[in-house]
Amino acid sequence: MKKKSSSEFATLEDRILWETVAKTTRPLKGKDKPQFLLEEKSASDSQQPSAPERPKQQAPAFPVKPTPRPHLLHPIDKPTHKKIAKGRVVIEGRIDLHGLTQSEAYGLLLGFLQRAHLRKLRHVLVITGKGASFGSDGVLRQAVPLWFATPAFRILVNGYEDAARNHGGTGAIYVRMRREAP
Repeated sequence: MKKKSSSEFATLEDRILWETVAKTTRPLKGKDKPQFLLEEKSASDSQQPSAPERPKQQAPAFPVKPTPRPHLLHPIDKPTHKKIAKGRVVIEGRIDLHGLTQSEAYGLLLGFLQRAHLRKLRHVLVITGKGASFGSDGVLRQAVPLWFATPAFRILVNGYEDAARNHGGTGAIYVRMRREAP
């Protein structure tokens, strides 16, 4: 696999996706490990503990306990939820956040929802995964609804609900996008 330079990526999402895929690859028999993975490992080994690197875009810190749904976001009404579940209302976009850190997922989700809003999409699906390892409910599963209450997301998201079983159940969220103000 050839390492891409930072100028070859169209968006932050592309860079994150490339790095995620590249880390999961194994070299072919008789081939060496890709140079960029070795550079990444040696760079992390040589970092000084006194000067920690600050992430570029960090997700806001949220409490682990779920908080009540903010009054500004309305749940998706039951008839619409049933129509989406049965396929009578089309899911116009979807994003899968599996395997991402909170900061990566935050940036990707915000960018995805901004583009969906610009394209005037009405219903999208956000796949967080159930995250049931180590007895937790999943970091992204808990964090994404809390992000929707922040000002950056509130201008984009009108409401959300857990997805139907055929769309991922509690590991996915239906999101109703806000319409533009007249």
